[in-house]
Amino acid sequence: MTSDLRGTVNLVTGAARGIGQAIADRFARNGGTVYYTDLVLADAQAAASATPNGRALELDVTKPAQIADAVKQVVAECGRFDVLVNNAGVNTMAHRVPIDQFPRDEWDRILAVDLTGLYEMSKAASAVMRGQKRGRIINIASIAGLVPLRLQCAFVAAKAGVVNLTKAIALELGPHGILTNGIAPGSTLTEGTRKLFYGDDGLFKESVQRMLDHVPLGRPGTVDEIAVAAQFLADPENSYMNGHVLTVDGGWTAGYTRDF
Repeated sequence: MTSDLRGTVNLVTGAARGIGQAIADRFARNGGTVYYTDLVLADAQAAASATPNGRALELDVTKPAQIADAVKQVVAECGRFDVLVNNAGVNTMAHRVPIDQFPRDEWDRILAVDLTGLYEMSKAASAVMRGQKRGRIINIASIAGLVPLRLQCAFVAAKAGVVNLTKAIALELGPHGILTNGIAPGSTLTEGTRKLFYGDDGLFKESVQRMLDHVPLGRPGTVDEIAVAAQFLADPENSYMNGHVLTVDGGWTAGYTRDF
């Protein structure tokens, strides 16, 4: 898939690895100027160095002042801000437990990044986009925001919030030429899911096949398969999709695939 992203200015949060890096790489390969942002500047720089279109910024989405500085730097250097991809996110590995055992500090940590951080980034970027009368916001949600999963109460709550916040932003900003859409990945092969499921020493490797039994394609997705969806949403020719959450899950949420 190719898109003409030449002349566009893009910022991807959590872009040092995984889905975020795959999205940033795709945007850059298709001609866009891409700011790879992450918690650790050296990690962002390493990811961005693979393409001449890449630039790196240190960015913690839980710090509004740092967000404001990043947006100001993008506009100062490029004169515009076309596409924001809210990808930065966290989940829990150590606390896969029912709600009555789920620690409040872990709840606060996940919500601060996955939902409040997305709100802060969207707030800052959309202020610039409104003045331009154009822009795209792409939010990475999860199938866990569409179909609740057990033992992940904070992640499920945060991603469900992302789904409806995406739609609310689309309603508010659409009249100003800003398109806001989301992506809901299913289980995707990343460094994090290897530690949980797909690695030889994964915490839940014994149950991974039961999970994949719900996926008609019978496998996890790849980060590039999620990145293709982000590229589609960012493509200038995709100009009438607004307020949609694109599910990329191998058919997981389409319905039951097993006989009862």
